[in-house]
Amino acid sequence: MRGVVVGGTRSGVGKTVATLAVLRALEAAGHSVQPAKAGPDFIDPSHHATVAGRPSRTLDVWLEGEVGLRRNYYRGDGDVCVVEGVMGLYDGDGSSTAMVAEALDLPVVLVVDASAGMESVAATAVGFREYAADAGRDIDVAGVIAQRAHGGRHEAGIADALPDELTYFGRIPPHSDLEIPDRHLGLHMGDEAPLDRETLDEVAEHVDTERLVATASEPPRPEPDDRKPTRDRRVAVPRDDAFRFVYPGVLERLRSRAEVVTFAPTDGDDVPDADGVYLPGGYPELHAGALAGGPALSSLRRYASEGVPVLGECGGMMVLGESLTTADGDSYEMAGVLPADVRMHDRYQALDHVELRAREPTLTAGANDSVRGHEFHYSSADVGSDARFAFDVERGSGIDGDRDGLTEYRTLGTYAHVHAESGAFDRFVDAL
Repeated sequence: MRGVVVGGTRSGVGKTVATLAVLRALEAAGHSVQPAKAGPDFIDPSHHATVAGRPSRTLDVWLEGEVGLRRNYYRGDGDVCVVEGVMGLYDGDGSSTAMVAEALDLPVVLVVDASAGMESVAATAVGFREYAADAGRDIDVAGVIAQRAHGGRHEAGIADALPDELTYFGRIPPHSDLEIPDRHLGLHMGDEAPLDRETLDEVAEHVDTERLVATASEPPRPEPDDRKPTRDRRVAVPRDDAFRFVYPGVLERLRSRAEVVTFAPTDGDDVPDADGVYLPGGYPELHAGALAGGPALSSLRRYASEGVPVLGECGGMMVLGESLTTADGDSYEMAGVLPADVRMHDRYQALDHVELRAREPTLTAGANDSVRGHEFHYSSADVGSDARFAFDVERGSGIDGDRDGLTEYRTLGTYAHVHAESGAFDRFVDAL
């Protein structure tokens, strides 16, 4: 599967809209397109999935390592993969867009804001291309997509200014219907605020798909995956508006090792019979009333007290605590498994790639094992004096700055999201 990376000069330059336009343009040209996202984001991939009709792959060097990154890439389904970058091309020490492009040996299509420039777009692209060589990075900045560019003289001035080694791949015209509303944790999800399909199709007509496909390259093949055989176990996973942040690779890994049964707590579903429960992140604070009024929380409390393994990540951990207080000051009783009162804030409390070191054997790691993940949350947790932690934080904030992984019975709750390539979910299934 050939691919390209859609990188940006900075955050907010319009990578997501450009990526969605490229996806639509390639589909209109008859290609089967696999979307992907560089970095640990959950929200941009939801927009990819809405447009492309298939899950977007998460590609993060920190979370997966280079071998795991390539394995995850090749689990995609299509003849062309379009990878949306994160922040500016070279930004981020854990897993930048440039690091992902380099690990996969994919060319970069640079999104440049052309709203107030022509030749300067070319100068910017040349600078980004030459910076790679000066920094000793094996990255091919192959050309540009001009964001917020008009046609006619404006477009011609941009294209004509580019040197021969940089290709003009088209433009994204300025359009008010190409704005995605945001909230805490980022943009609205793809099914909540999808871009107008007719407008997106109009924009896609300005993307040169022939040049994109000709530029795309095929990454090195990954090493074989040593999957363990499927076992006769059931894992319950909530999938509704409160629990939306789960990597496709995680569900795939769980389904390869166990039967996965889903339920919707915010719709009144109870926890189904299962040998273990995985609670992914999401927006429990937006649905705290429905969660508190449903049967699932008391069942989680019962499951945990009976020794059933329960793993909660970020939002999942929040639900396992004793209470959840929203930013408006409304407080709701939660499952009461973990000794923590969680409160939402107006500003994010942590945002980083993280590394945790296990103090003792736990659901996702052996004693002294290192687990890499990602944290991004607007909540804080006030933990009890008798709280027990499974991890020391070697990078990141964790729950209290030094520790993460509240543990009680065989239940583990962390602020960190981890990917299946970390091995954490294999260990979780082995514990069932």
